[in-house]
Amino acid sequence: MNTTTALIPNVTLNNGVQMPQIGFGVFQVPDDETDAAVSSALAAGYRSIDTAAIYGNEAGTGRALAASGLAREELFITSKVWVADLGFDATLAAFESSLEKLGLDYLDLYLIHWPAPATDGYLESWRALEQLLAEGRVRSIGVSNFLPEHLARIVGLGGTVPAVNQVELHPALQQRDVARANAAHGIATEAWSPLAQGSVLQDPAVARIAADHGVSPAQVILRWHLQQGRIIIPKSVTPSRIRENLDVLRFDLADAELAAIDALERDGRTGPHPDKFNGS
Repeated sequence: MNTTTALIPNVTLNNGVQMPQIGFGVFQVPDDETDAAVSSALAAGYRSIDTAAIYGNEAGTGRALAASGLAREELFITSKVWVADLGFDATLAAFESSLEKLGLDYLDLYLIHWPAPATDGYLESWRALEQLLAEGRVRSIGVSNFLPEHLARIVGLGGTVPAVNQVELHPALQQRDVARANAAHGIATEAWSPLAQGSVLQDPAVARIAADHGVSPAQVILRWHLQQGRIIIPKSVTPSRIRENLDVLRFDLADAELAAIDALERDGRTGPHPDKFNGS
């Protein structure tokens, strides 16, 4: 086993499944570059890979997984159903398509990518995810970009509570109301765009903390996430950066340093607002 892999902490999801706290995201990576990027990530020690149907790179991800020689049980693979496929039957069909492109016979985590409230199809999609879970086609099910009111409707169905809510979360957009709702329901918070697409890395407080620890600003922000219990999926196509983003387990931030990063909140959303986004 890669020694870095052995150091990656796990988060125990609400159904007992163990999920690596650091994963590798492939958002905005072209399919023809995904094979190399995921291969670099696996070689560096990542075992959790996050993709989605809309990314258009599930096939490239699958090629890298197949070529890795790693046992399937060593991997934790996430994909997501897109807005256009909300609804019971459409979600089941989308799942089969994702599985085929990835070359897998099950997923570790399957998420509803956006609530798309104008379509009001996510409750039916949730029923489809519950069926896939019951059939053993997926080990855990969850949501992405869900606000507290969307979560409340899912939980109100009285069935499976989402294991994960993956949301945009970084120092400039800390989503504290969402994090509180997640915690209240026993849902793990997973941060996409954990570095705010680099926009927080030039902050003087972050630079000062990085210099004090002899690490990069990106490593400081990723460590901030980890010490607050979040799952993170940083993305890069550069092998050295891929390795650097995983090398965040050998230092700790002091309470005052965590507070300094907490103070960077500015409602700095880089993606769409979940109440307004319906797929286009």
